[in-house]
Amino acid sequence: MENTQHTAAATGSGVIVIGAGIVGLCTAYALRKKGMTVTVIDPEEPGTQCSYGNAGAISFGSVAPLAMPGVMKNAVAMLLDADSPLHVPFRYWMHAAPWLSRFVASATPQRVEQIASALQQLFAGAMDNHRALAQEIGCPQRVVQTGQLHLYRDANALAKDTGSWQLRERHGVRTERLDADGIRALEPALSPAYRTAVFMPEQGAVTEPFLYAEAVAAAFRERGGVILRDRVMGLAKTAGQSAGWRVQGTQQAYQTQHVVVAAGAWSAALLRPLGWRVPLESQRGYHLHVAEPQISISRPLVFADRKVFVVPMETGLRISGTVEFGGLRMRPTWRRADLLGVAAKEGLPALRLAPQASRWMGHRPCLPDSLPVLGPVPRSPGLWCAFGHGHLGVTGSVNTAQWIASAIAGAMDMAKFEAFSIARF
Repeated sequence: MENTQHTAAATGSGVIVIGAGIVGLCTAYALRKKGMTVTVIDPEEPGTQCSYGNAGAISFGSVAPLAMPGVMKNAVAMLLDADSPLHVPFRYWMHAAPWLSRFVASATPQRVEQIASALQQLFAGAMDNHRALAQEIGCPQRVVQTGQLHLYRDANALAKDTGSWQLRERHGVRTERLDADGIRALEPALSPAYRTAVFMPEQGAVTEPFLYAEAVAAAFRERGGVILRDRVMGLAKTAGQSAGWRVQGTQQAYQTQHVVVAAGAWSAALLRPLGWRVPLESQRGYHLHVAEPQISISRPLVFADRKVFVVPMETGLRISGTVEFGGLRMRPTWRRADLLGVAAKEGLPALRLAPQASRWMGHRPCLPDSLPVLGPVPRSPGLWCAFGHGHLGVTGSVNTAQWIASAIAGAMDMAKFEAFSIARF
């Protein structure tokens, strides 16, 4: 079967998905379910990049963009502080400046409402769709709906996020306010320093993102899909009777009818030679993973003052967060991973970090308006985008896959892609 599929991809039929992260894998699986010949191409093993080390949250209620009205009030001080949750190293300022300018420009009240409406549409039914996928690929236990707890030290701290919470609630997200007793009733291990919280009971999580991605990859292969290790260097439209796309890898060239660019933070470079300059940045995220934390929590916790997620997983406790600009080549700043442990220890005093905590850094593909790039590329029949999900790649993966697969099959309301179009830039 693999040789047949590989030959088909090389000679022009079917679909090539560039990228074997959770978005690319889900898209390939959805396309294969529709009977299409599908090949995934990635230089790394499936699920080993950003899909490996994320917090696993299924946050369909995260419709508030990162850039909210008044975003610059505290942003400059944070950006200049190397230990803050958001940092741009001095040597990267000139490179990041155009992205940051677009980021601030997207924070108008009207634009924020438009973004929230688009994300609400993209994330609709995400929890049920992830559960259905997990059941179908043989790991139903890996998707859980335990809710998420967002923690604040006092009412004044919570008040600073009022705009974001009101926006979520206007878009149908269920929330509950908790006092200190309510917090401790849900999570006894928490420090009494956190005295107020917002609980989102309908949100969920994946209990081990890498194993989830591996299960999708395995199910895709079982249905006859092919995953190849190769680095795509370029795309070119072909003409004549074999009209389609030539995908140039380092090992060989592939001919196909459709291409889906789902290469995460590496996607913009593939589209630039075709005339599309997408303002895609890597918001480098870090995690500490503690195999034996000596405490127990029941759901994802968000320490709002530190922008830190602490999530229970099958293999221990994952502490993740922070945003660092630095592109794809700058070496990791491991101090930022260690700071996650400091923040988590303040919130969970009995947490045992040493000696087995492991560190990781990954590249979140982020657009300045917090919307991914989805759908067809104008004037390029057969070329599709599915990247830029930022901090919400797991959340948006299944629905993105369904949208793209339905569109390629000719059974999609294409108007749904308008808010996410590459042409908006």
